[in-house]
Amino acid sequence: MQTNPHEPNIASFYHLTGRAVADSPCQGMACFAARHLDPDRWHTAQTQAARIYCLGKCYAAPAAGGDTRRPGIEIHAAQPVVLKRVVAGGARTVQSYTGHGGYTALAQALRTAPDAIVQAIEHSGLRGRGGAGFPTGRKWRAVFQASGDEKFVVANADEGDPGAYIDRFIMEDDPHALIEALVIAGYAVGASKACIYLRSEYPEARIILKQALADARQQGYLGENILDSRFSFDIELIIGQGSYICGEETALLNSIEGRRPEVRVRPPYPTESGLFDKPTLIDNVETLAAIPWIVQHGAEAYRTLGFSNSRGTKLVSLNSLFNRPGLYEIEFGMPVRHIVEQLGGGLKTGKLKGVIIGGPLAGMIPPQLLDTPFGHEELHAIGAAVGHGGVVVFDEHTSIAALIHHIFSFGAYESCGKCTPCRLGSRRIEQIFEKPLQTGKAPAIEKAEWEEIVAALAHTSLCGLGTGLAEFAHSIERYYTQELTACFA
Repeated sequence: MQTNPHEPNIASFYHLTGRAVADSPCQGMACFAARHLDPDRWHTAQTQAARIYCLGKCYAAPAAGGDTRRPGIEIHAAQPVVLKRVVAGGARTVQSYTGHGGYTALAQALRTAPDAIVQAIEHSGLRGRGGAGFPTGRKWRAVFQASGDEKFVVANADEGDPGAYIDRFIMEDDPHALIEALVIAGYAVGASKACIYLRSEYPEARIILKQALADARQQGYLGENILDSRFSFDIELIIGQGSYICGEETALLNSIEGRRPEVRVRPPYPTESGLFDKPTLIDNVETLAAIPWIVQHGAEAYRTLGFSNSRGTKLVSLNSLFNRPGLYEIEFGMPVRHIVEQLGGGLKTGKLKGVIIGGPLAGMIPPQLLDTPFGHEELHAIGAAVGHGGVVVFDEHTSIAALIHHIFSFGAYESCGKCTPCRLGSRRIEQIFEKPLQTGKAPAIEKAEWEEIVAALAHTSLCGLGTGLAEFAHSIERYYTQELTACFA
């Protein structure tokens, strides 16, 4: 179950094949927002051979690979579901993890009927933390009920949304939480194999996970007859080659299979026909990290956290323009204003222009809407999203023209090329908004072209890359009309 990136037609798709991140600087959205803090580093990032769009160091942006600084990490929820061990200093070894109560949920799960575990995940209200917010229990139920003797579980650790470093710190400081969750998931849905698809931009996480997997096998938490049960399960670590689109679950599956990582047409969905055409459960790291807590404390205890249709806690990662950038565990329902002004302490270099939550493929929230509760439906109602949880603020150093140009340049570079509006349209919008940056205005006729491309992205894209670009564009049209109009003659 290992990738085969050595075929020329496959390897050429990726940006970082054969390249180490080393001290390379980043040009992701969080670093773009903070480019005025270190113009020389930003210039280097823009001129290097291969673009790097996130290193998971957005709290130190503009960042580079060799930066060893760490963010502040705090819990602002009634119950810490995910960050308890991380805040306490981490639990990288089996001994430290079990000392904090680790693997007790697995032992409890192995004494429970698989259907009862799936039912608990359903009742908990847990939704995917990778961006879409799909009910996790519904996925588990679908794989549990799928026919076939072979099933897979996949941890999507391709955390590529610029602005997010949530999964990175879970994997680096609490790797056994991910391992325990995968074993529980495999037992619940009837799988015997799993893989963790880790982005190459996280070299330290690779070392830590490799050691944690070896230790888990040695201690009997992986392999044959786990904890003297009749359940056997193992996990393989697979390293990506540098491609944002591999965060999309079907492109990720193609990458694991050694195929060109383009998005698949759905249906069938991965729960029915996923990895090697077998029923496959795919969850991101933060989603999985909540599983042991739910198993141990119960679905009802989890449901008491959060609000509305957004239950439990959520990790948010704040970028370097905040006075207090860092990683925070909060409950759903907290107003965005509280995240920006209280947790983050406001902006350090200027007046707030807007907030993007969940990466560049989401709507921008204007200052007048900061009182919106942090919840899936509530943010969707204003054209924004919870997404992965990265919170990136922009100040007056960023113009709307520059922001549009940056995000559509990112979209064009990272497109898998399967959808024409994404492959060609995003590049065309990038070209249109080069003109306001260079000459002050784009021709008036190109405003209609912008609108046509955005509509095509919204209605014809196969995945969230194209539709997310459209959501961002629609928010600019809705909330920044005057500055957008000023971009055209």
